[in-house]
Parts: sequence; C-alpha cells; structure tokens
Amino acid sequence: MFKGSIVALITPFNNDKLNEENYVKLIHHHLENGTNGVVPAGTTGESPTLSHSEHNKVIELAIKECKGKIPVIAGTGSNSTSEAIELSVHAEKSGADGLLIVTPYYNKPTQEGLYQHYKKINDSVGIPIVIYNIPSRSVIDMSVDTMAKLYELKNIVGVKDATGDLSRVDKQLKAMGKDFIQLTGEDGNALEFYRRGGVGCIGVTANVAPKLCSEFQSELSKNINSKRAEEINKLLLPLHNALFIESNPSPVKYAASLLKLSSPTVRLPLVEVKKKTKDEVLKALKFAKLI
Repeated sequence: MFKGSIVALITPFNNDKLNEENYVKLIHHHLENGTNGVVPAGTTGESPTLSHSEHNKVIELAIKECKGKIPVIAGTGSNSTSEAIELSVHAEKSGADGLLIVTPYYNKPTQEGLYQHYKKINDSVGIPIVIYNIPSRSVIDMSVDTMAKLYELKNIVGVKDATGDLSRVDKQLKAMGKDFIQLTGEDGNALEFYRRGGVGCIGVTANVAPKLCSEFQSELSKNINSKRAEEINKLLLPLHNALFIESNPSPVKYAASLLKLSSPTVRLPLVEVKKKTKDEVLKALKFAKLI
C-alpha cells in the first residue's frame, strides 16, 4: 500500500505566500524521479504555519497533480481532535489515498487520550491512517501496546516512526505482524530500519535527492543486503545529517534553493539557516554528487 521512498514535501513560498506554480513543479519533479509517494502538509511542509485554506490547497494540488500515479498521504494531524477530523474529512473528500496523523503535541495526552484521539478520527473517515509517532516534537511517545490496540480499528494501517529507536521496529513487528506498515521518519536510519522489517521512509532528503532515495529503497526491496543500497546510504549520510543541523525544514529549503527547486524562504518562527549550516549543506550536496 504505502512503501518505498515517500517524500515529506516542502511548501514553497514567494513573499510569504504559497507559491502554487513552484509547488506543482516540485510534485512533477518527484513523479519524474521515481518517488513512491508524497506527503503534503506535514511538518516539513510547515503545516503549523499554513492557514486552513493553504493546508487544504496543498493537499488538493498534490492529489490533482499526482492523478493516482503515486499515493498522496495527506498530513492532517493536530493537537485538536476536532480540527484533525475537519482536515482529514476534507482530504478524504478531495481524493487523498491516506492520512498521516501526528500524535497530539503540547497537550501531553495519556495513552488513553491518544487512543481516543485516533479512534475518533478513525471513526470519522474511510481511508487508511498512518500514525506519526515523533516524541522529539510532540513530547509524548505512543506505546507499542496503544499502537497495537489502535491497529484493531478499521483504518489504522501503520506508523511513521520517528522515535530514532530501532528496537521499536522489532517490538512493533512482534505486536502487530508484518502487515502493519512500518515507515521510518528518520532518513539516517532507513537502511537498518528496512532490514529489521520496515518497508520504506517518509523522508526529508527525498526533497533534494529523489532519484537516489527511490533507488535506495528499490534496491532494498529486491535484496535486503544490497551493496548498491549500502553505497547510496554512505553517499547520502552526510546530507541526512546536514539537513537537521538546524530545525527542519530550514536546511532542506536552503538545499532546494541551491538546486533551483524552491526558494529558501521559511515562515516565522522558523528562519533561514546560518552560514555555517549553509556550508555543511553545500558540502553534503557535493559529496552526494547532486551539485
């Protein structure tokens, strides 16, 4: 269903406004370079500072331009359950293939609160839901037991795991089985994540290295011990690291600007990266032979 190299799409701005023309070009760039799926309006797409109309618009554009060629997993999470439902219902009506729902941030719900949040969203839609577990941003960590309980619901199909804890892959595989879709949210651990039972990555690096990220995942799907996948991993590792020196998506937007894919502009409270970070990003792009 959802596997391979799935890009967490950046949202290009021009004078602090959504640049729709640039956004459409980005989507076609991914279609042409083998990306296996797109996530509009995720963290990398600066969803916290998109207006509701912009949020809905980027999802609609992704669906329209992908035309069923690759899945569109709409980022529709919120720390307000009612808002998440509203965004999710709109995404489903617009034709999204699935939803990426982040664990509620700031509120710090209990495990029961997490369960009820996802259950309410699950009961309001009819398309697949991928849980986005990212304790570094949301503060709370969904337990494997809570995830297993949620997997019993009709629409919960998998997780984007950004815990950085590779042992979670094993635990989740044991608790939910191999049909539970495990996607890493950490570009840097994608190789080991796949080898432990994952099926892909919802990544940031794919914004600027779509062909390499797609080839990497394709090689692993054919041979888990692929030497070519190991070569690509080594090639991209400095870039994976450089893109997180400062808060995402500021570094990847700068990288995209160097490749003439997008402006480096981000919305406050994010700011463009410092010179030292720029130097590291440029060096990593050169190392990967992308520039």
